Amino acid sequence: MEFQSQETLHMPDLLFAKLCEEKYEINKGVFNTIDLWFYKQGLSQIVERRKTILSFFQYTRLTENKGKKVKFGPGGLTIRLEQFWKQRVERFNHKAI
Repeated sequence: MEFQSQETLHMPDLLFAKLCEEKYEINKGVFNTIDLWFYKQGLSQIVERRKTILSFFQYTRLTENKGKKVKFGPGGLTIRLEQFWKQRVERFNHKAI
């Protein structure tokens, strides 16, 4: 199953969180924190937020963890979320010009 398929994006929260745990080794508590953070940034639509969460995991795995397990140290999660969000906004603004 493609990880960003419509079926995956529309799964119940428990199943979606379990997939994230299996693929990215993110526990439910960290997943909930990330989900809430993106919600507070204005991503109220669940499918858009889940796509963004998956993009964040990919970004973190590729840029910070060199393809290894996604890990966050003390305060590291917020820093990475802010960096990812800033790049996402800059990319969006660049495309809009």
